[in-house]
Amino acid sequence: MRFLRMLVAIGSAAVLASAAGCGGSAPESTPPPSAAPPSRPPGIPPPPDVAAPPANATKTPSGIAWIIVKPGTGTIHPKATSTVTVHYTGWKTDGEMFDSSLTRGEPAEFPLDGVIKGWTEGLQLMVLREKRRFWIPGPLAYDLIPDPSKPKGMLVFDIELIDIK
Repeated sequence: MRFLRMLVAIGSAAVLASAAGCGGSAPESTPPPSAAPPSRPPGIPPPPDVAAPPANATKTPSGIAWIIVKPGTGTIHPKATSTVTVHYTGWKTDGEMFDSSLTRGEPAEFPLDGVIKGWTEGLQLMVLREKRRFWIPGPLAYDLIPDPSKPKGMLVFDIELIDIK
C-alpha cells in the first residue's frame, strides 16, 4: 500500500510540474492524434504451397491446378449458369492475401457466369461442402481485365462450396 501511495504521489507531482511548464504558463496543447485510416481486416496466413502448385496437384487442360483440401458431401456440381455461395480466400503467389469472405465474416454469393474464368471452370469441378485450393493462371484470373486495382499473375484461392442455386 505504501508503494502505491508513493507512485500516486510521484505521478501527481509529475502532472503538476508538467502543468507549470516554463514561466508558469499552461502547457502547450498537443493536437489530437490523427484519425487512423480504416484498416483492412487481419490477413489469413497463406498456405505453405502458395508459391506454386505441389507435385500432387491435378491440372486442367486450361492450366488451372487444384488439390482437394476437404472432401465434399454431395454429388451435384454447379453449372456455368449456377449461382454459388462460397467462403473463399485469395492470395498472390508471394503470399499477400488480397480478398477473403472469411475476414468479412459471411459467405459470398456469385453467379458463376459473372466471375473470373478460372472460378467458372474450377467451381464446376466441386461438390457441396468441398474445399479446394486452386492455382489460377493470370489469363484466367485478372490479367486480361484492364483494372489496375485487380491483382495480376497466378492467383491462389481456397474455396469452400456452401450452396448451389
